[in-house]
Amino acid sequence: MTQDQQFSQDHWQLLREIRDGQQKIIEMMSTQQALAEEQVKRSRESVAESVGLQRLALQRQRTITLVAIPAILVCIAAICYLVLRYF
Repeated sequence: MTQDQQFSQDHWQLLREIRDGQQKIIEMMSTQQALAEEQVKRSRESVAESVGLQRLALQRQRTITLVAIPAILVCIAAICYLVLRYF
């Protein structure tokens, strides 16, 4: 084997090693991408749940406000009536 042939074989071997390394990197990146997509999916689900809970809390607050404010006004009116009647 001549020196040129040995040099050529060394180059081919080096190119194979580079290719194998690139394939491993691509596999790792694919795995990382799948993990990132799963995290994004979970994050979206969490945000959707949070928004739903906030809407529920606002509905409950509105309901309580619609009941509580008239009740408080009635109590104030009753107190005013009793104060004016007995004093």
